[in-house]
Amino acid sequence: METILLSSSAGDIDFMIHGLIKYKLFGQTVWITTSHVCILIAFLTLVIFACVAGRKMKRATEVPDGFQNVLELIVETLDGVVEGGMGKNAPVFRNYIETIFIFILFSNLSGLLGLRPPTADYGTTLALALITFVMIHFNKIKNHSAKELWVDLTSPMPAWLPLWLPINVISEIAVPISLSLRLFANVLSGVIIEALLYGMLSKIAYVWPAALHLYFDIFSGAIQTYVFCMLTMTYVNQAVDNEDEEAEA
Repeated sequence: METILLSSSAGDIDFMIHGLIKYKLFGQTVWITTSHVCILIAFLTLVIFACVAGRKMKRATEVPDGFQNVLELIVETLDGVVEGGMGKNAPVFRNYIETIFIFILFSNLSGLLGLRPPTADYGTTLALALITFVMIHFNKIKNHSAKELWVDLTSPMPAWLPLWLPINVISEIAVPISLSLRLFANVLSGVIIEALLYGMLSKIAYVWPAALHLYFDIFSGAIQTYVFCMLTMTYVNQAVDNEDEEAEA
């Protein structure tokens, strides 16, 4: 079984995804990979944290202690981000945005724990982007008539002259691709650079590359999380808002 952790030994440096267990499903070979294991670790960690946080908040005190303070700070910060990005639509989509924010941020930061970040696997980021894509178009169909959708697809040309239709369709399909590739490429590049430098520095890597983790795991990871969620909020807002309502506002 290949290692999941990034070792400091030059001979063990490996930033590739490896198959751990294979089995047959409907005649096809399916692999459980290191990415699946890292996603499971991230998922279980967040579930345990959520359970502990839930029990703590059920016994919340008027004067919060340290852990309660941390929980309230996390919730208030994320609420502020969503409200700032979505305005009046924030209450409807708060749970989804904050959930993917926490998952993506923890996945990006998991490199600090020696794991290969799940978001360095395109399968993970594409799945997140496709969920957002479905949400966007579900809300478009829910909040707009067929005529409005058609006008949007044919703009800026008149609705009876759909010359712009293919370009607008391609631009819609590009949304999940651009969302997923942006997050995937930035995280993977950090993983590769760190692995290569660990290999070159050998034993010195036990101390010196802390600055690398500070940038690639913490700073860049937080920025990419914010960008993904901010773009998600922007796309969903555009899908929900009605032009007539915006004009009245």
